[in-house]
Amino acid sequence: MTQALTTEEQSKDRYFQQLAKVAEEMVEDHGKDFAAGALVLAARWVAENRLGTPQDVKH
Repeated sequence: MTQALTTEEQSKDRYFQQLAKVAEEMVEDHGKDFAAGALVLAARWVAENRLGTPQDVKH
């Protein structure tokens, strides 16, 4: 018996699908190292509350 997903679970699933698509595109365009680094950097920005705020980004 399969249990239906809650509204929150459905929302989270959509975000995971979007992340997977973006990650696949980054790998295709720039390789695995770039994709992994970009996703780790994005996770770091989330953890540090730095999204949406101008910061000195070192390239």
